[in-house]
Amino acid sequence: MSYLDLSIEELHALLVNKTVTPLMLAQEAIERAKNDTNNAFETILEKEALEYAATLTEVEEDNVFWGIPYVAKDNFSTKDVLTTASSNILHDYVPVFDATVIKKLKAAKAVLIGKVTLDELAMGGTGTTGHLGITYNPYDPSHTYMVGGSSCGSASAVAAGIVPFSLGSDTGDSVRKPASYAGLVGLKPTWGRISRFGLFPFAPSLDHVGYFTRNVKDSALLLNLLAGRDELDSTSSVKPVDNYLDYLNVDVKTKKVAVLKTIVEGVESKEVKESFENTVEHLKSKGVQVDYVDFSYDLLKSVLAVYLVISSAEATSNNANLDGIKFGLREGNESSYQEVMFNARTKGFSELIKRRFVLGSYSLYKANLDKLFAPAQKARRLIVNKVNELFETYDAIYIPAVAEVRNPIEGRKGKSELFNIVENVLAIGNFGGFPSLTLPIGLDNNFPYGANLTCRPFDEVTLFALSSTIEESTNLKDLTVRKVGL
Repeated sequence: MSYLDLSIEELHALLVNKTVTPLMLAQEAIERAKNDTNNAFETILEKEALEYAATLTEVEEDNVFWGIPYVAKDNFSTKDVLTTASSNILHDYVPVFDATVIKKLKAAKAVLIGKVTLDELAMGGTGTTGHLGITYNPYDPSHTYMVGGSSCGSASAVAAGIVPFSLGSDTGDSVRKPASYAGLVGLKPTWGRISRFGLFPFAPSLDHVGYFTRNVKDSALLLNLLAGRDELDSTSSVKPVDNYLDYLNVDVKTKKVAVLKTIVEGVESKEVKESFENTVEHLKSKGVQVDYVDFSYDLLKSVLAVYLVISSAEATSNNANLDGIKFGLREGNESSYQEVMFNARTKGFSELIKRRFVLGSYSLYKANLDKLFAPAQKARRLIVNKVNELFETYDAIYIPAVAEVRNPIEGRKGKSELFNIVENVLAIGNFGGFPSLTLPIGLDNNFPYGANLTCRPFDEVTLFALSSTIEESTNLKDLTVRKVGL
């Protein structure tokens, strides 16, 4: 184990004591990034990161992010740094401004050491569709099982011990599912809690800024920094930001938690079920009331279809500007603007993206609005209403984050309907903008898997309190591949 297998808080203590310096941490992070075998990086900022880290000489004891290296998913705008969204159509795009979350981390003097891969334009959940190829799971040296997506590079870099935290985005489960496969804490806060200014839009009614850490406390620290109103994002909330650290060790004996029976029944892995039940018993031992509750099977079955229709429709509109004129590929020998657009969008997008755009356009076509888009919106509202009904009684919903420990990169043939429901249910958190967190609950032959908590909007304090209670029972804080002996 080396320095970067430690948590943010542990690294800060070493920096304060001058055991290490920001430059030493940046050098170690860069070296690990250059030796990465999981195809996690789009761009390594060696020169920029080392030059900036060398300027950080006066320790800021009250700033826990001072000198801490991190990476950002390559769909966050970074001034003067190549930002591709893992798509050929943006292969040479260099933004002229920083996303708000990047600005906040710069102000906190964290050190960005690179931009990391994603499923192209953040559409996908496998980590296999970026323009540089498949991003692999550090816990699987055989490169057989996925790390998940679309925030695949963000998860892989933290799990591999390259950096202690990373920025991602979550539109359906793009932070929380990879967190399970990579043994991390993955948080998607309430919609509007963190500014999305500078995040490339996929489906704005579903998009959230999220991130990965290795423990719940680091997650709370990062939300303290990133949350808050931003005048550059009209959808960001004006609600005051809590000090989330104050709620990590509060008594949870008055809390009520709902477990969705259908989801637990759909889990095929004995290891996942047993670990999940162990955490349920731990919650009960702390005085938490845990009830297994019913949730409409038909509504759960509709989640994936609703997500695909709404997200594809919004993506079709949001990415219309990638036309080869304002952004994108330009060959230079085209004879008309129509040819420019045709060539750019034909050669710049993968087949998956084209299929999503076809589905989105078809759903938005006037003749199909009442057949596809409107029913999807109605189903979304019914699902959110049902979740809100549960929140009238319960403080949180708790479920396994995955149906099985490992998910093959090539996909599993003959997936049952119930399997698909379990694997896609986390999108409910995006439908209603609910804060949602995945954390590790078990290891199977050194391969991690997790569970997920979802709470009422802007109730991250309960989310952190319950998550830290679960974390204390698992002995799985601060996982990296080196700590499990890989």
